[in-house]
Amino acid sequence: MATNATFSAPQLFETLYGATDLAALNWFEKQWVAWYIWIGNPVIATGLMSFLLHEFVYFGRCIPWIIIDAIPYFRRWKLQPNKIPTPKEQWECTKQVLFSHFTIELPAIWLFHPMAESIGMATYQVPFPDWRTMLPQVAFCFVFEDFFHYVAHQALHYGPLYKHIHKIHHKYSAPFGLAAEYAHPAEVFILGTGTIAGPLLYCFFFGNLHIVTVYIWITLRLFQAIDSHSGYDFPWSLQHIVPFWSGAEHHDFHHMAFTNNFSTSFRWCDRLFGTDTKYQEYRARVKAMKTKGANKEDFQRMEKKLMEEVEKEGQIAEREVENGVKAKKQ
Repeated sequence: MATNATFSAPQLFETLYGATDLAALNWFEKQWVAWYIWIGNPVIATGLMSFLLHEFVYFGRCIPWIIIDAIPYFRRWKLQPNKIPTPKEQWECTKQVLFSHFTIELPAIWLFHPMAESIGMATYQVPFPDWRTMLPQVAFCFVFEDFFHYVAHQALHYGPLYKHIHKIHHKYSAPFGLAAEYAHPAEVFILGTGTIAGPLLYCFFFGNLHIVTVYIWITLRLFQAIDSHSGYDFPWSLQHIVPFWSGAEHHDFHHMAFTNNFSTSFRWCDRLFGTDTKYQEYRARVKAMKTKGANKEDFQRMEKKLMEEVEKEGQIAEREVENGVKAKKQ
């Protein structure tokens, strides 16, 4: 049983791991034990590790996209090649992200683990579950979060919620990696609920959940969120391998057109509920331009014009939402 008290290292080791066969542990599991013993308090050790993981993964994944944005060679795969974030925009974005991380996400991360532990989640315990146990748990979190995000994201496009909350996230019609969590603190809390509610629900109903599985889920979720805001569609991007994966190509349209494509990881909900019709029309028009056999310069000119049309329509739709005009089905 975990404890909030702080003991000496020998006392804590005996309390937490006295019955554990350390020789049977792998290297990573031994480091896990060493971390908890070194910190001296399981609650602090878990909370600190969780927040540090979030920060290292988030900004660590953003750095490659910052570098890519600075190299003209990669513009050929940029979905909106004429909109490259400036250093000033990236810095302003970083400040807002850090503000949300410390005011909203830090308390949520710190409180999540005692709450989850109280309903059966393992934290300091070793050995870890095997991949056959973790894989369906991570899959459940992905599916739950995607549906939750779809519903909540559409709600955030409702007049007052959009005007006072979600509008901040739509500042960039051409998103970039750092902008994945560029949002009003209330939005960070609302959409972040979908990320942590999945593990909580799974743990409550099924038990047998280890926080290392949650860490794997959070890492993959951060990668997904950052990559979908990257603004790049490479031939090796996951959506070209997994057809139902969303990715940057899917989400970039949402920022450009304001409407359609409300999901995060998958395309299922948008297709099922008909909120990708404008996106499908756009992709069909781009495909038709390619089949006309236009040279590279003519195609780029036609695509740019189409993007401008879509963005203009999106700006009109955005103003209608802000002004309380009943929007057409998106």
